[in-house]
Amino acid sequence: MVTVAELFSLVLVSVLWGCTNPFLKKGSEGIENVTKSNKVLQLLAEVKFLFLNLKYLVPFLLNQSGSLVYYYTLSTTELSLAVPVANSLTFLFTLLTGKMLGEEFGGKQAVVGMFLTMAGITLCIISSISDNNTEKQHITHPEL
Repeated sequence: MVTVAELFSLVLVSVLWGCTNPFLKKGSEGIENVTKSNKVLQLLAEVKFLFLNLKYLVPFLLNQSGSLVYYYTLSTTELSLAVPVANSLTFLFTLLTGKMLGEEFGGKQAVVGMFLTMAGITLCIISSISDNNTEKQHITHPEL
């Protein structure tokens, strides 16, 4: 059965992943101007550009802390629930954060997609709860 703590963890993961995505995009602006003579130097220059840029580094570290919470949550939560809930909510938080930052997000189709995503997440949670209740009903206890 899914617990409140597990749901909170999944929502926290989704917030950390989803809300940081638009900031990572903004923080990486200008990387296309970094040019070096060969591929290895190019890679090193781009990594240096990103990790010396606080507008990129702070969201990156928050995003990675979401991954730590996610791996811990996977150890206690059913995979069939954790993966779709975390990924779907991440998408929603990315859209909402991007919209608050002034990005275009797809209009009516995106809104319909958000509602369908929320309906799917709700069904996953309800299914998880009802599956656990069904399992409890089928457990037989030996008589003493």
